[in-house]
Amino acid sequence: MKKSHPIRRVVLATAATVSGIVLLLSLKPASDPASASAAGGAAPQQSAAAQESPQGGASNAQSGSVTGDVVKTQYGPVQVCITMNGGKITKAEAVQAPSGGTSDQKTELAVPRLNRAAVAAQSADIDAVSGATYTSGGYKQSLQSALDKAKSAGGGAASAPSSPAGGGAAAQARTVTGEVAKTQYGPVQVRITVNGGKITKSEAVQAPSGGRSSEVTNDAVPKLDQEAVAAGSADIDAVSGATYTSGGYKESLQSALDKAGG
Repeated sequence: MKKSHPIRRVVLATAATVSGIVLLLSLKPASDPASASAAGGAAPQQSAAAQESPQGGASNAQSGSVTGDVVKTQYGPVQVCITMNGGKITKAEAVQAPSGGTSDQKTELAVPRLNRAAVAAQSADIDAVSGATYTSGGYKQSLQSALDKAKSAGGGAASAPSSPAGGGAAAQARTVTGEVAKTQYGPVQVRITVNGGKITKSEAVQAPSGGRSSEVTNDAVPKLDQEAVAAGSADIDAVSGATYTSGGYKESLQSALDKAGG
């Protein structure tokens, strides 16, 4: 009977040890799932924030050429074309301006200054050039209309790249204005719209006017516009009775094509 007491003690000690281990194991997982769930909850929140930040930083960039409305002044029409990149004016030019007599001198003096002022100010809030009040006023008005057009078209321009199909062709469309071609009866300047390497639209933004010239221009220019689109080049026939206008048109058209890389 005396020998049984040590065995009982061993059994009791072993049972106590096992109970202690089981108790420790049962307490340990209680903290682990809590910490794991906390870590798991934090990670998705951070990834969601990371996904939202690029969207919040996106901007509706406006790019391309936009031509303002023709503004009639006391000395002749004024029309401004601007080039936008990322919502900013990178270039401004008068595609129409008063010409003939002293108007030529005033235009040559005022327009380059107004062009630079438009790019510097990034708005139509620019000072008039001394001695060219009417031209400056027409310039500012046409510039503002161009800016308004660019602003209203900004949403469409921004959504175009996201289109999976057909977006590439739309992105290639652009407007290019040729150099002014001086003729015996007045300046001629052509602006074209090119899409996918083809001329989709052609128009004379400057053409001889006044007296008989207005009649000739009204008859010839629409025909030349159609011919340019149909031919896809400056290799078009002159309109009968409008030889000088036709020659100037073809010259300016070719320069526009050269700029467009066509």
